[in-house]
Amino acid sequence: MKSLPFAALIALQIALAPTAQAKLSKAERAMVQTVEAEQKRSVALLERLVNQNSGSLNLEGVEKVGQMMRAELERLGFKVEWKPMRDTGRAGHLIATHVGKPDAKRLLLIAHLDTVFEPDSPFQRFERMGDKAKGPGIGDDKGGMVVVVAALRAMDKAGMLDGANIEFHMTGDEEDTGDPLAVARADLIAAGKRVDVALGFEGLVRDGGADMSSIARRSSESWQVTATGKTGHSSGIFSANAGDGAIYELARIIHRFRTELPEPNLTFNVGLVAGGEQVSLDEGKIRASANGKTNIIAATAIARGDLRTLSAEQAARVKGKMAAIVADHAPGTGATLAFDPGGYPAMAPTDGNRALLTRLNAVNRDLGLAEMAALDPLKRGAADISFVAPHVDSLAGLGAYSTGDHGPEETVDIPSITRQATRAAILMSRLAAEKR
Repeated sequence: MKSLPFAALIALQIALAPTAQAKLSKAERAMVQTVEAEQKRSVALLERLVNQNSGSLNLEGVEKVGQMMRAELERLGFKVEWKPMRDTGRAGHLIATHVGKPDAKRLLLIAHLDTVFEPDSPFQRFERMGDKAKGPGIGDDKGGMVVVVAALRAMDKAGMLDGANIEFHMTGDEEDTGDPLAVARADLIAAGKRVDVALGFEGLVRDGGADMSSIARRSSESWQVTATGKTGHSSGIFSANAGDGAIYELARIIHRFRTELPEPNLTFNVGLVAGGEQVSLDEGKIRASANGKTNIIAATAIARGDLRTLSAEQAARVKGKMAAIVADHAPGTGATLAFDPGGYPAMAPTDGNRALLTRLNAVNRDLGLAEMAALDPLKRGAADISFVAPHVDSLAGLGAYSTGDHGPEETVDIPSITRQATRAAILMSRLAAEKR
């Protein structure tokens, strides 16, 4: 049996629902119908975006995707500005602003133009497969941008966009951030400080078949431990004169990290290790070279890894523990701990974020959809919304549902675009109508 279109399904659910639950306004019902009626248009936009490569290092490609999004948003009355970021090694950001009533709440929408797939990737084209489609960045995050456009068009046709104050920031380097980070995220952070609500349009996550929402996302930082020892003949290892050597010192540190650091919502990975008489890292710190002999005590050992926490407080506490472990040297050795500049902060699970999820679930109830629980933050990575979350109530996961992200089978669920755009249009309309 063929499934009902989303708008028809919602209409049937409302007709069968108790009166207390049928709370969609006339304008909101119109938005439901518009999103459904424009599904083909949304898929066509998605195909155009996906077929333009916009790997983070393909600066011209990122700019071209920005131009496509500019055209969509200028039609809706947004003032659109391209912020070049070539000085950071990246293309830039697209910032679209819609000015509404001066006393109405200000909304910040966040998505990104770039993908992990550079021009030399064999994965380059959109492919439709019934209710699914495959392509580079189709879910992360071109599907998210299409959800935003579909929602804004529905708001516009229903007369709900006129009074709305909305900033839509589309970064061009979410997958591989420009340097320095303070410059690359300055505009986004400034926006987070002047708005009332932030909504992130990276992909929806499902858990156990249920749509979930994200009120928290963990941080992402990179660390490096460099251990040193006294080099010499291996016959003297562990003696008072020679000590334990650099590799044993590094092993001590990593073992104590593993046994002493674990706590809820924390992960700490070791991704690269090298040790020997001489060790060097490449410029990007992703490749190491080492030389040594079995009968020479290692003079240097290096480990690089990441740290993910749920709050700034947790990050500070865990870093303190790491520093204490590193400082407790084995005989005849030394070690230092350093964190790479930048990194993504945590989006902590605040009461304000929980209140936004309550608002979203009111929309779900009025649409006859199941309520959404908060996703376990261990099941999501870091994202741009984390830069503004310390300053404003935030909700993430409003983009399309996809699977296989960052791989050659990245696939979007096309009906989820309609469902997410409908949710977003109603949620944004209700928030934007409120006074500050």
